Amino acid sequence: MNVSFEPLAAGHGPAVMAIFNHYVENGFSAYPERKLPDEFFGRFLDMTRGYPAFAMREKESGKVVGFCFLHAYHPFPTFKATAEVTYFIAPGSTGRGIGASALELLECEARKMGVRVILASISSLNEGSIAFHRRHGFSECGRFRGIGRKLGRDFDMVWMQKDLS
Repeated sequence: MNVSFEPLAAGHGPAVMAIFNHYVENGFSAYPERKLPDEFFGRFLDMTRGYPAFAMREKESGKVVGFCFLHAYHPFPTFKATAEVTYFIAPGSTGRGIGASALELLECEARKMGVRVILASISSLNEGSIAFHRRHGFSECGRFRGIGRKLGRDFDMVWMQKDLS
């Protein structure tokens, strides 16, 4: 799939929220239990201020097929060289290398801004994401056992880390 990356902006809100809400309602990739309103998109824009954030658009159709961003792991300057990564790919567009391209772009942008470590927070029930991150150089660095509950199931929060230096 041929995609372009464009800076995440207000106009992407409805498409981004539709993708995110698909995962809210259909699995463990997104943590909320119920769909979030389109207005929640403003929170994504706020949390990514000063960090790279992109919408992924299919070149042929012009359709937004995903989004990705980095955001601060912690607000104190002590942790400014660490960022957390987020990406969601539209159903039907997964497994085509879009996530790998997004991660590669975010890593490049992270290095430019002096980020040396990126973290990913993943539900233990999201085995595909854990495998994706392992394939791309992340290793498990922490696990909070049984702290989440969604769709009637308990899950661990798995933290994975990749050193960029």
